[in-house]
Amino acid sequence: MQYNKVEISGVNTSELTVLKESEKMQLLKEAQAGNKKSREKLINGNLRLVLSVIQRFSGRTGKGDNFDDIFQVGVIGLLKAVDNFDTSLDVKFSTYAVPMIMGEVRRYLRDNSPIKVSRSIKDVAYKAMQAKEKLTAETGKEPDIDRIAAEIGVERADVVTALESIIDPISLYEPVFSDSGDTLYVIDQVGDKSDDISWLEEISLKEAISSLLPREKTILNLRFFKGKTQVEVAKAIGISQAQVSRLEKGALERIKKSL
Repeated sequence: MQYNKVEISGVNTSELTVLKESEKMQLLKEAQAGNKKSREKLINGNLRLVLSVIQRFSGRTGKGDNFDDIFQVGVIGLLKAVDNFDTSLDVKFSTYAVPMIMGEVRRYLRDNSPIKVSRSIKDVAYKAMQAKEKLTAETGKEPDIDRIAAEIGVERADVVTALESIIDPISLYEPVFSDSGDTLYVIDQVGDKSDDISWLEEISLKEAISSLLPREKTILNLRFFKGKTQVEVAKAIGISQAQVSRLEKGALERIKKSL
């Protein structure tokens, strides 16, 4: 994605306006009553919202994903929000619009993902997401899996499987928290059960090497860290290749016994 790009889909982002909540509500009522000019003004006044939402997906888009295309997909979500928002609810328009925009972008990225999921599972997942958006709009809060399953008439386990199968993979270096300039990334929360074992083995290896004679250390260093052949090592330290082979073998045997 290009954050320094000024023009997206023919829209100059530096000139995008931001509407007040009261203006949005008035334009929504007029737009839903059929006023095309109010609808256009409402859409243009929320393009910054679309831009802010799609920037969240900057780490998940592939090389083939065009910023203009994703922006246009986000606008589709905005249009759906404009057409379906209930002005009688005590909810900010952005609260309703953001999930709609994100839903459209996610669907676009999933359909273009290299990780293929069967059509039947995708259908269940899409129905579940649509039900979630509908129930959230009706109740003002996010429904649980049981409520979504009941809404679409599918077993709870099937809903969970479907939703999990289309979750976007994320980078290990995606930030998950930031405080006073210190950022926590996904990789910081990933553990390795073999860490302790590897750490102890490394200490043991260092101790075993430290017990070797100076000539043996030189031979192992030249052979395994410098990539020299036994003939090259022999020439470097002034002994025969046979002696190098014997000393190398003896040193490795003592290291193995120490470990």
